[in-house]
Order: sequence, then structure tokens, then C-alpha cells
Amino acid sequence: MPKRNDLEQKALHYVVNTGYQGVLQSDLWRELGASSREGSRVSIKLEEKGLIRREKELQEGRWTYRLYPKRLPASIATIIDCPCLLCPDNARCDPTTAISPKSCPRLTEWIINLGKETPTKPSQEPDEPIDESNPSEDDDDAESMDP
Repeated sequence: MPKRNDLEQKALHYVVNTGYQGVLQSDLWRELGASSREGSRVSIKLEEKGLIRREKELQEGRWTYRLYPKRLPASIATIIDCPCLLCPDNARCDPTTAISPKSCPRLTEWIINLGKETPTKPSQEPDEPIDESNPSEDDDDAESMDP
């Protein structure tokens, strides 16, 4: 059995690589070769550290968790269309002068539009609110649905 810190690192790396779509907790533990119990404990630990987000999801008639990274690594794609890169006033742009990022309409418009272009994650909303106020440490990653 791998050490917990090693497993946490591998799990975090895998979750981050899934990006916005996330990964089912059960799929992650199968990929890492860990047990469901150990996988559940590691995902709870990563969530407590603020590194991932766990959302309960109905998958094939069973409740499980989908894990999402809280932060994604930066990439060139995130700034490729920034107006500052090709701005003719770039050399004179400074927060203390008349030509400033604080008053640039092109930069402001680009920043506002960033939030509109963020990919949305696919999710399946449950019919009822989920009460996660009392999770058990020995909780498996999935529970059977009652008919």
C-alpha cells in the first residue's frame, strides 16, 4: 500500500489533469490502485486542505462524488487574446501615468468577458438537497440508492 502523502500527491495530480470536467472518485481510486476506503479518506483530506472540491453526483443509480481541482495550472491559452500583448501603447502603459491598465477600456472589456467564456462543468443535479453535514470517516465513495 503506498504512503498516504504519496497517494495524496498522485490523486491531486490526477484530479488537476482532469480540468473542468473533474473525475468520479471511484474512477480515480481504480486508476491509482487504492481501496475505496483509502480513496475516500484521501479525497476528504485534499478537500480539507482546500485543494479539491467534492460534489455528490448520481451515477448509474448510485451516489458518488465527482472531484474537481480548486485551481488549475496557468496556460498560455488563458492570456493569448489579452489586448495588452499587441497594444501599441504597451511601452507607455503604467499604473501611474495617463495610459494605464486601470483606465484601459480594451483591458476592462477583456477581463469582463473572461468569466463568460469559462467552460461549464457537466453535472447532474439531484432532485433533493444533499445533507453532507455529518459525513463518516469510514464512508465509502458510493452508497446504494433506496428505491
